[in-house]
Amino acid sequence: MKKLISALMIVSFVVMGIAGFSATAQADDVKMVGVISKIEMTGKDAKSANVTLVDNKTEQAVTVEVTDELTLDKLKDNRIVVGDEIRCKYETKDGKNISIMFKKTAGC
Repeated sequence: MKKLISALMIVSFVVMGIAGFSATAQADDVKMVGVISKIEMTGKDAKSANVTLVDNKTEQAVTVEVTDELTLDKLKDNRIVVGDEIRCKYETKDGKNISIMFKKTAGC
């Protein structure tokens, strides 16, 4: 009887662990490659930017909010401009696409 209860407890812990892991692994992260069609600096003191990308696969426009300082500096210094091809990873929070990764596809 003790072996049966122990086995049931182990199985239940394994099932709960798998269910918990799969729920967190299913985040809304989206990867895409696209060309910048519009850059709009927003926020107080330009602490964020809304960048519209045209997805290479679907050819649909997607607006992504960029908040990291390194990318914002590149946007301000015109190292990233309209027409550049970008590799982007973003997640959807509160109806906004928030950038996780945002870099040029063409090397340096």
